[in-house]
Amino acid sequence: MVVMPESVTLSQRSDVIEVLEIDNEFATASISLWGAHMLSFEPKHDSRERLWVSETARFDGSKSIRGGIPVCWPWFGSRDDDLQAHGYARKRYWRVINASDEPLFTEITLELTDTAGKGFEGSASLLLTIRVGDSLSVSLSTENTGDTAFTYNGALHTYFDVLDINHTELQGLSGDYSDKTQNWAILPTPEPYRFSEETDRIHLNPVGRVSIAQGDGKTTVDSVGHDSLVVWNPWTKRSADLVDMADDGYLGMLCVETAVTQGKTLEPGEVHVLEQTIS
Repeated sequence: MVVMPESVTLSQRSDVIEVLEIDNEFATASISLWGAHMLSFEPKHDSRERLWVSETARFDGSKSIRGGIPVCWPWFGSRDDDLQAHGYARKRYWRVINASDEPLFTEITLELTDTAGKGFEGSASLLLTIRVGDSLSVSLSTENTGDTAFTYNGALHTYFDVLDINHTELQGLSGDYSDKTQNWAILPTPEPYRFSEETDRIHLNPVGRVSIAQGDGKTTVDSVGHDSLVVWNPWTKRSADLVDMADDGYLGMLCVETAVTQGKTLEPGEVHVLEQTIS
């Protein structure tokens, strides 16, 4: 059993969900062991929460948690075979294999002990490494532990907290995107990038840095190992239709997701890391 460092305590969010609470000199953060799901990150230098979690999110294990940073793996989006959208990693228990307080951050490494599941034919090891300091770094490492190659998709499906989506601007994106709300039409990135309707877009130019600008400052999102960035807000109708989101929940959130949506093939022994850093 891993001995927790001084900054980390274990709490019980529900009968089925345990949460690691981190409180160091740089920030506070919360991580659900069910789904390896980041629930909160608040740097102490500005005391501004970066992550949004729905006030009606389910914590009973009946469905994935709405908000925070869900881990999408080994596929992204919906499938035609009625399997769990965004894969099954976000609805399984992960175990702590490392926890330490370092000079500039607290590091936690979680392992999905059983990566096999319907819809995925490969043999893999899956680790999530989280560093909580002035910034939050989340790294999803996929290793092919089998004898044959496999292809997977995935994402760090981050819900960012915003004051008001009507007065929020996304900066740093360019090139074309594929728009799900318009039958996957290929369209140019808007400038300025603001929000006034349902947004569900896969940006095909995988830039390394974007910023979410709003009244109280900017949230910076750095990405590594991705082939796309996904931008999502359900807007009025979809927000009202979601049982785990308040009717006006869309006003306070914006998803900017570091993603592999075009397929990543791993040969035996190969490792791929998908990483997002939030500051």
